[in-house]
Amino acid sequence: VQLQASGGGSVQAGGSLRLSCTTSGRPFSRTTVGWFRQAPGKEREFVAISNWNREPYYTDSVKGRFALSRDSGVSTAYLQMNSLKPEDTALYYCAVWRRGDVTSTRSYDNWGQGTQVTVSS
Repeated sequence: VQLQASGGGSVQAGGSLRLSCTTSGRPFSRTTVGWFRQAPGKEREFVAISNWNREPYYTDSVKGRFALSRDSGVSTAYLQMNSLKPEDTALYYCAVWRRGDVTSTRSYDNWGQGTQVTVSS
């Protein structure tokens, strides 16, 4: 399975971005995609996860602002980010969940290359 994240950019606080994670090499319907982010000097942290048969799950800091969606026709998962804050600035990654704790990086593999999100105040 290969994943490619895109859609990052620079926005002012309160702005919006939509990240895309395009997958290949595995039926998309069987792929659970998670999103993580890593700010400079910090550990990679869980953001959200979507699954074809479960409700999306978000970390508390993004609930009500971020929303997940999927388009099976193009094998792509999306992370819509609204009301962005400077503390959302990070390199955002998507990855395939395999098993275990959905908030742990150890439960994922096939990490995409990351896309930079920068939010200015």
